[in-house]
Amino acid sequence: MPTCPVYKKCGGCQLQNMEHADQLRYKQGKIIGLLGKFCRVGEIVGMEDPYHYRNKVQAAFGRDRRGIISGVYQSSSHRIVPIDSCLIEDKKADAVIVTIRKLMASFKLEPFNDNTLRGFMRHVLVKRSFSTGQLMVVLVTGTAVFPSKNNFIEALLKEHPEITTIVQNINNKFTNLVLGSRSIVLYGEGKIEDELLGCRFRISPKSFYQINPVQTEKLYSLAMEYAGLTGKETVLDAYCGTGTIGIIAAKKGAKKVIGVELNADAVKDAKENAALNNIENIEFICADASDFMIALAQEKVHLDAVIMDPPRAGSTVQFMRSAIKLAPDRIVYISCNPETLARDLGYFTKHGYEVKKLRPVDMFPHTSHVECVALLVRTVSTTKLALSGK
Repeated sequence: MPTCPVYKKCGGCQLQNMEHADQLRYKQGKIIGLLGKFCRVGEIVGMEDPYHYRNKVQAAFGRDRRGIISGVYQSSSHRIVPIDSCLIEDKKADAVIVTIRKLMASFKLEPFNDNTLRGFMRHVLVKRSFSTGQLMVVLVTGTAVFPSKNNFIEALLKEHPEITTIVQNINNKFTNLVLGSRSIVLYGEGKIEDELLGCRFRISPKSFYQINPVQTEKLYSLAMEYAGLTGKETVLDAYCGTGTIGIIAAKKGAKKVIGVELNADAVKDAKENAALNNIENIEFICADASDFMIALAQEKVHLDAVIMDPPRAGSTVQFMRSAIKLAPDRIVYISCNPETLARDLGYFTKHGYEVKKLRPVDMFPHTSHVECVALLVRTVSTTKLALSGK
């Protein structure tokens, strides 16, 4: 495989010293070791071309003895590793970031200093749709004042006419967060659109969207297969984000979908995405997933299936207890952390559910991360143990 010159300094691709086939075998073995006790683990879904798959690229800016630098923070540090191109990042996004760095020198724009809270350019975030080709550039600055703004934008667009929108995001706080609370659209609509499994989605600077669209289609297709929708089901899409999988489920066979998400911006995007796809059999609720499940259980709402895609920390006992009380026939669990998945599957299997299918998906080649999709089927009625809160 190609050699990355900053592999040891960056730390982002933990498995780059292994051939891709060996990476897949390693990840398969890891999942079997963690989750094989629940059911037979299906073969990992690999990627045919495991390079330049990231449709979201961000770079930090700083200075060293050579001048302005851009790149990523070294693992477990705040030291920037200079990078012009990355083997897993979109090539166009990398090229745009290099151009911005060069323009900064031409326009005498200084990188933002996190310690003094002085300077201008803090980060650049680039999002590109592989299906539509649309490209968004987010300039994260330490101040709203943008010297020679119009000339800078004109110069950037001259070098990269493929850019469809440019947004300035202001973040002047001492924080590890990349984006601040205020954004200004400088060019275009401030959003781009992508297509996924026949549905179209709008992506804003703060939207969560899977970073590997090729593997995302495989992941979501597997989830839909496990859900086994026939057109009669009421489905809960928990931790729904901007509504991608819920909208796909609503289009692919669910009678009704309820999406629940705590992030208000994500819920707003989800509603827009449903309207964009003319999906009327879905509604989105802004609420904590665990609290919402408790309320549904108290109201004795009937659910045929639950699709859950929690953060790396996994689900909560409150959520799982309420899910068990609601007793859907099927639970499709999409996980980005096999360790917390093992913990949560252990809870479900003690409370009337059986893991029927489980398959890993290599969403992030060359890294140690692996996603899984699990199908849980209710085998007994709600148990006293679940209701007792244990």
